[in-house]
Amino acid sequence: MKTIAKWGECAVWIGLSGLVAWFFLLPGVQVVRDLDDPALSGPGVPERAGDMHRELTPRFERWARERVERARGEEAALLDVIATEWPLFTAVFYLMSTEQLQDDWEARGREGEAPLAESRGAVDAARDLLLDPSHHSWVARHWGEGYLHEENVFFRSLLIAGLTSHARLTGEVHPLLRDQVETLAADLDAAPLGLLHDYPGECYPIDVLAAVGILRRADAVLGTDHSAFAARSLRAFAGERADALGLVPYRVSLPDGEIVQPARGVGTSWTLVFAPHLDAEEAERWYGLHERHFWQERVWASGFREFADGGELARGYGEWTWEVDAGPIVGGFGTAASAFGLGAARANGRFDHAYALSTEMVATSWPLPDGTHLFPRGISSAADAPLLGEVAITYFLGVPPAPGVPHVPAGSLPGLVWLSLAIYFGLSGLVFGLAFWRLRRATSLGRSFLVAEHPSEAGGGPAEGSNEVAGAREPARSR
Repeated sequence: MKTIAKWGECAVWIGLSGLVAWFFLLPGVQVVRDLDDPALSGPGVPERAGDMHRELTPRFERWARERVERARGEEAALLDVIATEWPLFTAVFYLMSTEQLQDDWEARGREGEAPLAESRGAVDAARDLLLDPSHHSWVARHWGEGYLHEENVFFRSLLIAGLTSHARLTGEVHPLLRDQVETLAADLDAAPLGLLHDYPGECYPIDVLAAVGILRRADAVLGTDHSAFAARSLRAFAGERADALGLVPYRVSLPDGEIVQPARGVGTSWTLVFAPHLDAEEAERWYGLHERHFWQERVWASGFREFADGGELARGYGEWTWEVDAGPIVGGFGTAASAFGLGAARANGRFDHAYALSTEMVATSWPLPDGTHLFPRGISSAADAPLLGEVAITYFLGVPPAPGVPHVPAGSLPGLVWLSLAIYFGLSGLVFGLAFWRLRRATSLGRSFLVAEHPSEAGGGPAEGSNEVAGAREPARSR
């Protein structure tokens, strides 16, 4: 019975070893491969982004079409940011990441099927979700029937961003794209401070700045020129409109423009993805201030803080918490601030920061052999936007540097990467070692059992006719 129990225990160890191989060893091997990609430390789209895009495409298409068919957008509560904004973000990030992959494929003359050819159905499904009336219902409740032509900056800028990418990919310019570009630019230009609300009573200058950069991206598709408007729009973010750090405030009140919340990591990182399309010199200055007040390096990690170190918000929220826009805040590091910060760093040619952030993102994403990335999947919304984290990674990993920006070279791997590798391979080695030891013990026990039960068959019994068989024992020899 003891032998059976030992073999049962070994079976458990073998099963445990299989689980560890799936959840730790194979992900670790994948991470090591990804870390060797030169596109993590310079221009170009990393292979990891392309692999994730291919794995996500069929799942994304099914998700987007199901939401449209079932009019899932109408189910969202009015003030539920996750249920209202996150599905739109998912569609926009998917379209923008596909655009980047297609551009990279064409620029490098890569072989095989083009990213657009592989994902055309999903690309159209993303467009359909952006245009779906049910996914407009929440802003229609905020603003009424004129929601597409009355303030509503954030929502309208997302429509422009997604439809711009769709037009660049397919050559199909939807009439709503031109309408939104022209009307939003005119509305912002006519606003006394150059600022408009996202939601009634809520004005976020960070979204206005991003919107202007997104409008400039659309110019390249539509053949329009809003450069003069973009130059005038700087009045909304400079001088007395800036916060005490010289950065764009997170939130202000209108009509006076009084600062409600100063700059935050997630907001500034988001604006800096698009700021180079607005004004290259201002983008460089803003990035320098963002680095000075929000970039944080510790022995164990590097990244952008959510709240300026020592500031009032940092004291109020704390260094270890969660917030709906920021995501998890760990030791002051903002999850969303660092994710968006990767896109900002790449757009501004800061590959010293981009390399640290991208390697950390790759190492901690926990890629399983079936294509699932556990960490970004875990912080997404299973009900409304299950793929947001993974789709966002495919976008931020491949953001191209803005034309003309200088490139700062990459540095060394941050501590979080080494810690992740230690977990992947350390736990695997420990479990495999224990399993091997238990198997050896069970094998030895099995041989001992055979010797005890069948000594002659096992070859270990005494020879016939020996003193031991006869019951006699040879006397001990004296010296």
